[in-house]
Amino acid sequence: MPPSLSLKIGVSGVRGIVGESLSPQLVVSFAAAFGTYCGAGPILIGTDTRPSREMLRHAVVAGLLSVGSTPVDVGIVPIPALMLHIREVGAYGGICISASHNPIEWNALKFIANDGIVLRPNQAKELTDLYHQGVYPRVGNSEMAEARVDTTTLARHRVAVTTNIDEKLIASKRFKVVVDCCNGSASQATPQFLRMLGCEVHELYTDVNSLFPHNPEPLPANIVDLCKTVRETGADIGFAQDADADRLAVVDELGQPIGEDATVALAIRHCLKRNPGPVVVNLSTSRMIDDIAAGFGVPVHRSPVGEVNVVEAMIRHQADIGGEGNGGVILASVNPCRDSFIGMALILEALSREGTTVSEMRSQIPSYAMIHEKLLCRARDVAPSLRLLKKLWKGHPMDFTDGVKLNWSDRWIQARPSNTEPVIRLDAEAPTENEARSLINEALECLSPSA
Repeated sequence: MPPSLSLKIGVSGVRGIVGESLSPQLVVSFAAAFGTYCGAGPILIGTDTRPSREMLRHAVVAGLLSVGSTPVDVGIVPIPALMLHIREVGAYGGICISASHNPIEWNALKFIANDGIVLRPNQAKELTDLYHQGVYPRVGNSEMAEARVDTTTLARHRVAVTTNIDEKLIASKRFKVVVDCCNGSASQATPQFLRMLGCEVHELYTDVNSLFPHNPEPLPANIVDLCKTVRETGADIGFAQDADADRLAVVDELGQPIGEDATVALAIRHCLKRNPGPVVVNLSTSRMIDDIAAGFGVPVHRSPVGEVNVVEAMIRHQADIGGEGNGGVILASVNPCRDSFIGMALILEALSREGTTVSEMRSQIPSYAMIHEKLLCRARDVAPSLRLLKKLWKGHPMDFTDGVKLNWSDRWIQARPSNTEPVIRLDAEAPTENEARSLINEALECLSPSA
């Protein structure tokens, strides 16, 4: 992939392929820009387990020190734990070194503000402008801070999550759980967390010193070992996380993945049973959320794709529960970010209260077929491609909030530029797979000349 395509700068931070577009020089400069933006105070640094983490961490530390900031190394930690830590200790900001669900050759810097929320679009633009200007207030020896270490991140996060659920009720059920952490940032935290909840834990891929055993995106095709182990052990449930542990996939007691949209749906359903209120999800999340909310008589508000967009909408609409259909559960009163630990806790609490199985809970939610496709696309070709689709769908009501989306009473299709990859994403949902595929094929045929 050409460097021009493998570098993404946007609301999800700076993301690229190590050794190609993501160089130490670029990382030092972005860290210096972020230190300048945040000010001369403590900035927490956490990583996932990618082999490139040490190179990038040293570059981040150098950039921060050069402008008078104080780097605080918190080690290998899930990004939701890092975000909570930033807010609890009043840090000036944070940087997570992780490319999340991207393959192992990628890495990224995710920039977090002092409120523990990833930079808003306007803040990300200000940071990017600083980076492009390339003029930072460098400090001399006498003004240079000393890097520090803080090992309290995981414990802080566990306390925050467990104090918001019925820990004793979950522990009384003695659930048998299989976890696949993909040798990522949650490899230590997740087994500890589940054992604190009284679960019998079977670990898959929890070695932080080993490479990813499969693509870290927790899609059904990537978690076959988890499904097999759930069946072999007779487990009650299986959990899979991506490399930075903000996304959660669930496998039922039969060893079947229920789909990432259903992760969010089950969490939202349980929260609305506890405390009905408005729900916020992104435009690409399944319409099953609308069905669930209708059952409780509460509204659903939809935002552009991207964690910060959902969080901003949750604040605006005073919603406590929301998320993204990629398995990103957000419970704002605990941690205003996608948090797989909150997802696990809510689903285990739901199982405990309902005295049922995962498959039974899933069967109580309407099912739709969703298909995802993506087309490699340079940034300059995104707008012309979307114009082709607007022409194709002319005459139908269209939503331009995030790319182009068409809604019908029982189906929808959306085309949008990815925040994390140089692609256009095509997502469609309909009552059957054939109907969803038909929508996707129509869009692909339209875009094929320019793809």
